[in-house]
Amino acid sequence: MFEGGYLGKILRVNLSTREHRVEQLKENEFVKLLGGRGLAAKMYYDEIGPEVNPFDPANKVFLITGPLTGVKLPSTTKIGLSTKSPETGIYLCSNSGGDFGPQLKFCDFDGLVIEGQADDWTYLLIRDGDVTFGDARPWQGLTTDKTLEALKEAMGDKRASALSIGPAAERLVQFSYINVDTRAIGRGGSGAVLGSKRLKGIAVLGSGSIPVADEARVKEIRRAAIKELRETRANHTKYGTPQYIEIINELGCMPTRNFQTAYFEGGDKIDAHIMREGYWVRNYGCYQCPVACGKVCEVKDGPFAGARARTEFETIGMLGPNCGVDDFGAIVAANQLCDEIGIDTISAGNVIALTMELYERGLISSEDTDGIEARFGNDQALVDLVRLIGERRSIGDLLAGGMAHVAREHPEWSRYILAVKGLPFAAYDPRGFHGNGLTYGTSSRGACHNVGGWTIRAELQSGQYDRFALKGKGVLVQTIQDNRAYVDSLGLCTVVRGSMDFRDNPQSDVLEAVTGYNLTPQLMKIGARIYTLERLILNREGIRRKDDLLPERVTKEAVPSGPTKGRILTEEMYTVMLDEYYEARGWDEDGVPTPETIRKLGLDELLALDGS
Repeated sequence: MFEGGYLGKILRVNLSTREHRVEQLKENEFVKLLGGRGLAAKMYYDEIGPEVNPFDPANKVFLITGPLTGVKLPSTTKIGLSTKSPETGIYLCSNSGGDFGPQLKFCDFDGLVIEGQADDWTYLLIRDGDVTFGDARPWQGLTTDKTLEALKEAMGDKRASALSIGPAAERLVQFSYINVDTRAIGRGGSGAVLGSKRLKGIAVLGSGSIPVADEARVKEIRRAAIKELRETRANHTKYGTPQYIEIINELGCMPTRNFQTAYFEGGDKIDAHIMREGYWVRNYGCYQCPVACGKVCEVKDGPFAGARARTEFETIGMLGPNCGVDDFGAIVAANQLCDEIGIDTISAGNVIALTMELYERGLISSEDTDGIEARFGNDQALVDLVRLIGERRSIGDLLAGGMAHVAREHPEWSRYILAVKGLPFAAYDPRGFHGNGLTYGTSSRGACHNVGGWTIRAELQSGQYDRFALKGKGVLVQTIQDNRAYVDSLGLCTVVRGSMDFRDNPQSDVLEAVTGYNLTPQLMKIGARIYTLERLILNREGIRRKDDLLPERVTKEAVPSGPTKGRILTEEMYTVMLDEYYEARGWDEDGVPTPETIRKLGLDELLALDGS
């Protein structure tokens, strides 16, 4: 059926036996799930049972491309990941840009599965169909970027793409990330999974090509999309994601001092204009991307002079306002250290903000923080606490276990912990726009604004929705989630999806031009199928309605000051949205998909394909 886009093969590497094999994929699974996130979820469902611990050799890492990954269209850069999360203890889906996904397809593979556990520190080189195991023992302690360089040197070709982990993952810091060509598989601790497998990194380089059904039409689509993106994404090119700092703060949605309030009085010192005028060095882009929204920033003077990092909105929000820090230089320095040791900046900002609140309330002391005066707004403390976590020293050892671990060890701190299913909040306060609370509660990987559904445009920018309304938010969030699920499975960056009409009501012929098969009319149903498949995984791992609820700070404490003063999202208010959401999804009142929904989405047949 397919004439292009897919290669039909998965490379499976066993670190325990140092063997690899190639498997053929079923075409029907591509029709039902596209690839990327969808296919990675199916493979997880088939192979990772609820009894598997994140650090067990039986845990696996599924890295799966989509039909558009590597095709000569804008930002066809994405590769999806699924694994059991060390941070949350449940299913994790994530993805990354960079060149890794395209290069894997140039090696004639749609995906890569890592299983088993190496006897000692190892790296992998994949060149076309050849797989080489290398000795990574000399690389222990190397930063993520230094490891990327070492991998490319080992490959003997700087054109290679690589992914790596840093020293934090070696120490099993449970929110360690995977660095992918200076992008990241950021949330959930996938880096720590590789650390537990003693896999320091992978380099990949291919010489093949990806077939497409209609090359002339693909070229036409590419030209039109690039033209549109240069007009509609000009702010992304100039300011990147930091462009949202100002609007989120001015509308009273910026997490400030561990979400104690939602407006940061120092916001004008850390916004995109400050970044651009005082710290910006250059843009960088992923594979085939005309937008180049990445921003490399460098501190020119002051105590953090010389610090250099790739700074995004979420990083600024969580390491800045949420920690009370209004020095952009300190944020860049903390960002740089997070990148070097390889930890998620969102989770880091959350656990540091928690530490600062506990310190100011007298619940911990300098004896716990290795002498650090962990107060909000202490620039040096921000950087020093990142280091403490990476080295697992003093309270850093507790924090390195992630929020779920902290909550288990100290249930008396629960009112100060902002997380759902063990994953900390992103840089938005849901008391300022209530649909965002539902995205946190119902996200397939915990409190995530991406997988959960990015409602900022709908609730804060378009004027289409009352941000404090409850009715209609269940359907809104479901729709955004389904759109994101199918886009994540195509292998396409979400920033450019509109230029190729991958919207809530997609109409384009992109998939037909690439694959020869018109999947477009089914895309939103495919998104719903993927999201419900993920829910079935979570149900199997014990997740129910109780796990979709929001923490006390949101439901019991009104915003005390700023533009959203007095706003709260009580459990009763949240229930209105959650009930509507479950009904829209066809899940029962406990958050379990009904048999009718499973049949309607074809999941009964899909999950029995391999006799499961």
